[in-house]
Amino acid sequence: MRRRSLIALFLGFALLVQASPEARSFRQKLGLIRSGKAPRGSRVTIRQNELNAFVQDAIAGRVRQGVREPRLELLGGDRAMGSAYVDFPKLRQAMGQPMNWALVKLLAGERDVRVYAQIRSGGGRAQVDLDRVEISGLAISGRALDYLIRNFVWPYYPNAKVGKPFELDYRIDRLEVQPTQVNVVFGR
Repeated sequence: MRRRSLIALFLGFALLVQASPEARSFRQKLGLIRSGKAPRGSRVTIRQNELNAFVQDAIAGRVRQGVREPRLELLGGDRAMGSAYVDFPKLRQAMGQPMNWALVKLLAGERDVRVYAQIRSGGGRAQVDLDRVEISGLAISGRALDYLIRNFVWPYYPNAKVGKPFELDYRIDRLEVQPTQVNVVFGR
């Protein structure tokens, strides 16, 4: 029993050391947020480089195939853009959900994917709305994007909160997306 505890401690330390300083900083801030110890009215500032380090670590840890170079760009005005190179059939295969033959032929190969979103929040609630998705330079927006969300995103990812309001946890009042950082503002 003691040996297992030492091994677990060693592995945890190795993972912490392996993470970049930005990813460690993000995890520390996330720990503060989750602890509920942030004072009412205070802010935790998460910088764009910290978000990107965390996203890259998270993607690498969960999906080793099908997604390369994930990146977030904070645009300000509560807008953000996420991008990555995605091989949709490989991604679905890695998730244990293979695509049908026709979709594999249509989507095979790595695609440059960019997702533009607006994040609205306040009063302990938030909503993420997609403005535009670009796949290999082809822009999808408006009704076509709504159709894709309803018929592809929600059926495959029923917990996705795209276009739906949701409660913010940990006494978070709102998120302020600025060009270089996100401010997590506490209330309640």
